[in-house]
Amino acid sequence: QVQLVESGGGSVQSGGSLRLSCAASGYTYRTYCMGWFRQAPGKGREGVACTDRRGSPLHADSVKGRFTISQDNAKNTLYLYMNNLKPEDTAMYYCAAGRSNYCSASWWNLYEYNAWGQGTQVTVSS
Repeated sequence: QVQLVESGGGSVQSGGSLRLSCAASGYTYRTYCMGWFRQAPGKGREGVACTDRRGSPLHADSVKGRFTISQDNAKNTLYLYMNNLKPEDTAMYYCAAGRSNYCSASWWNLYEYNAWGQGTQVTVSS
């Protein structure tokens, strides 16, 4: 059974930085693609970034140049480095394990993933 546990969320001021972590267990970590999603109050869950064993990460336009997804295979851990945070980045952030090996053209679609963590809250104040 796949287990994903996020950590690293918190409250920061606009322009600040955070690093989110997602510890994975219960499966062969490098087998599937991994993603980060976020959900703001009253809004749907949206894709933030995706990575796979090819090492060619994909990022949503809204976070390109500010966020970076990466993974440490030795530690079975996924990361999201967030810089120059903005108030609109405020949301619950979730990591997810994909159904396929690679990030597809629709990597941002929730149905591309079949395991989710419990989320970690990020709050950015102006």
